Amino acid sequence: MNELKKNYSPEEIEDRWYAFWEENGYFKPDFQAGKEAFSIVIPPPNVTGSLHMGHALNATIQDILARWKRMSGHKVLWLPGTDHAGIATQNVVEREIAKEGLDRHKMGREAFIEKVWTWKAEYGGRIFHQLRKIGASCDWSRERFTLDEGLSRAVREVFVRLFDEGLIYRDGRLINWCPRCHTALSDLEVEYEDMEGKLYSLRYPLADGSGHHIVVATTRPETMLGDTAVAVHPEDERYRELIGKNLDLPLTGRQIPIIADEQVDPQFGTGAVKVTPAHDFNDEAMGKRHGLPFIRVISEEGTMSPEAGERYAGLDRYKCRKRVIEDLTELGLMEGEKKHPHSVGHCYRCKTIIEPLLTIQWYVKIAPLAEEAIRVVEDGRVRLIPNSWDNNYFGWMREIKDWCISRQIWWGHQIPVWYCPDCATESDQQKQGDFIEHIFFEPMTLADGSSVMGGTYAELTAAGLSHEAIVGNSKIIRVPRTVKPLCAREDLTSCPHCGSGKIIRDPDVLDTWFSSALWPFSTLGWPDTTEDLKTFYPTSTLVTGFDILFFWVARMMMMGLKFMDEVPFRDVYIHALVRDSKGQKMSKSKGNVTDPLIMIDKFGADAFRFSLAAFAAQGRDVRFSEERVEGYRYFINKLWNATRFILNAGIPASGKDVYTRDDLALPDKWILSRLSATAGEVSRGLSQYRFNDAANSIYHFIWHEFCDWYIELSKPALYQGSEVEKQAVADTLFHVLEKVIRILHPFMPYVTEELWKTVFEKEGSIMTAAFPEGLPRDVDAEREMAFLLDAVTGLRSIRGELNIAPSLEVRAEIKTGSAEAERVLRGNIAAIMKLTRAREVQIGPDLARPEGAAVAVKDQMEIYLPLEGLLDIDAELARLGKELAKVEESIAFLNKKFSNESFMKKAPQDVLEKEKAKLSDLTGKKEKIEENIAALAAAGGKR
Repeated sequence: MNELKKNYSPEEIEDRWYAFWEENGYFKPDFQAGKEAFSIVIPPPNVTGSLHMGHALNATIQDILARWKRMSGHKVLWLPGTDHAGIATQNVVEREIAKEGLDRHKMGREAFIEKVWTWKAEYGGRIFHQLRKIGASCDWSRERFTLDEGLSRAVREVFVRLFDEGLIYRDGRLINWCPRCHTALSDLEVEYEDMEGKLYSLRYPLADGSGHHIVVATTRPETMLGDTAVAVHPEDERYRELIGKNLDLPLTGRQIPIIADEQVDPQFGTGAVKVTPAHDFNDEAMGKRHGLPFIRVISEEGTMSPEAGERYAGLDRYKCRKRVIEDLTELGLMEGEKKHPHSVGHCYRCKTIIEPLLTIQWYVKIAPLAEEAIRVVEDGRVRLIPNSWDNNYFGWMREIKDWCISRQIWWGHQIPVWYCPDCATESDQQKQGDFIEHIFFEPMTLADGSSVMGGTYAELTAAGLSHEAIVGNSKIIRVPRTVKPLCAREDLTSCPHCGSGKIIRDPDVLDTWFSSALWPFSTLGWPDTTEDLKTFYPTSTLVTGFDILFFWVARMMMMGLKFMDEVPFRDVYIHALVRDSKGQKMSKSKGNVTDPLIMIDKFGADAFRFSLAAFAAQGRDVRFSEERVEGYRYFINKLWNATRFILNAGIPASGKDVYTRDDLALPDKWILSRLSATAGEVSRGLSQYRFNDAANSIYHFIWHEFCDWYIELSKPALYQGSEVEKQAVADTLFHVLEKVIRILHPFMPYVTEELWKTVFEKEGSIMTAAFPEGLPRDVDAEREMAFLLDAVTGLRSIRGELNIAPSLEVRAEIKTGSAEAERVLRGNIAAIMKLTRAREVQIGPDLARPEGAAVAVKDQMEIYLPLEGLLDIDAELARLGKELAKVEESIAFLNKKFSNESFMKKAPQDVLEKEKAKLSDLTGKKEKIEENIAALAAAGGKR
């Protein structure tokens, strides 16, 4: 047998074992015949990402499943990859080049994208190195990237098929726009935050010169410059006679109509609402119903457009708000303002307040795809775990809106669509309404020497620019809607209809989630029919956070069903958030963010992983604390020291099957049966995605049953027993140790590999050793052992509660309630005496409680501990009385606090929680002291 170092040192073994696993190909699927496939595709972290607590929890859960399934005889593929993260990555690189005084427009598209690829090559793999630190057993030889050649081909194939079927289309409508990222965002990419704003009441004079006005309320006065109507409810008596009349829109010189619409709530505000179709989603629908003009007064940069008027054009939207208020006040058209808390949408990437803007974007017609994705959850072909998420999923999917898939950035899959300006008729080219409003292009110098940066199509042609000049110089060309886009799998260099070489590719890229929606099958080689695709699709399990259930999970289901005619996965395990120890969400602003790598450096990956698993209960957030990680480091030390004890006993295993031995004592039979029960509990826990139950089962077995009980019970036989008894115990110890480290391996891969290889000198890796299953269960031994454990715990609890010094030997009597209990206790009387420091133990059914004895009542027995000579009962009662008085004083003080209304209102929530926990602890302590006083009084003392 090899020697084991005195102390466990994770830093000495983790890198060594990870390199061993990877170099020897243990992370690759074993294609041995007959093995069932088990596959997981990693939720691809952003290429910009670094390991945070959410990643750590997600990766730990996936790795536990992957390692457990390997040991259970499956061919396992855990496929890694990263997402190109269009907006996030472009933002990072733009900040980098800004340090050099550059921006992407100066560099040009090709040079900028080349710069991003360079950045990705240098920094894009950081998170994979960090995942290795945590022990992730991914098959790194199959690593994928959403912009790699194979996935790009899959993306284009899907786009073209959807386009040809009419499920992808282009349309002009309002979209969430980020002025900082200069791109459209889907509804899911907008994060809403409650903010303290103001509600402004504005007067709009009637155009008939009567001097009357209508008051409207708005949180965004700057958008009034784009109003095209004021709407009232058709049954509102206050305004019925005004419907159809015009108002003078202040500050604009325009007149707008008063319209009737049943969507207006007469009870809200004044019952009259301003209608700005180009800048409000609700107003957009109303504008379309009534055929109102759409006037866009805010630009893509978040500044006011020329349509806002000369006084406001070019102003930042919030500076414009201030000026509009000043101007309306000067004109006497401000009715008033008041504080108004409301929810405001922000870009999920840069946190800039979004702007609803009218733009032309690409959309996926999603309802036809959603129908089958709903059915597969309804009929159980896909399980959401926990199933409490079902209703959220159904609710969102049944109200689903078409998916905006175009983004106005450069890093990503450029949309495979081209336009041919030469196919447009002259009349088409002159229709300003058929064009998106702004055109962005390289700086151009006109004949008069002035420089033009952009404008509407009509403005540019009016300035003397020909259509050819616009097309030739544009970075983003806006072409007539009447020109049918050309969609192709391969890049086009000329128009297939007219042969023109002037074709222009759509400059937009696809939403990052479009490519990741194909992840379960594109990563396995689709559109080719590869062996990996045939073997590992559909994947077995997806582990993900609830925050991307609709961003990603639902879309993967729709795309998988559409293009593979099969679900992309069978189970979706939705884990909760990792919060701090107080239950608060981790955030940099709160200063409560925990770095997983620091935890790993401090306590080792195994302790960190186990702490995440042990608290990963379904439907409950993980409350993380460093103290818990430290506690599991002690757990590893416990196992390590137990292993050293077994080795230091100096009795090698005989090699004989412990289950065929006929010389095992009750504790031996019991621990073998408990090993079997624990293996089953862990397997059931993992199969049901109850990671906390599985982790706590193996923790309880190792710490309490194996180390605290069995090893202590084994010492008499090891040190004083016959050679046969010694060998029986040694064989049992080695057998249980070898099996238990296999059970523990999925949770703690590093220490288990170290123990397995060092102690048992096995070939290969514990990763491929069989997970213990089908071990014999001895329920009779477990039932009998319960009597022994009850006797020991009963005596120990009396000693502990009455503060009887450990050095004092006691005399005990145990009155049994059954012949079986008497038989078991008599047969193990030596163990009882050793474990309870008893010099004498009497056992029998007819024993009477001695005078002045403390009592513990257990199933089938009463345990008596005579106290005479062990302690001064009166002195102990006096001590306990003083302790009780202190506790009661503290309880009274806290109750007084809780009855103080001012304290309850003003105290922060975390303070209240601490005080409530303190009161709960004190109440429990009070009850325990009172129980001890009662026990002493019953034993003959005076109170």
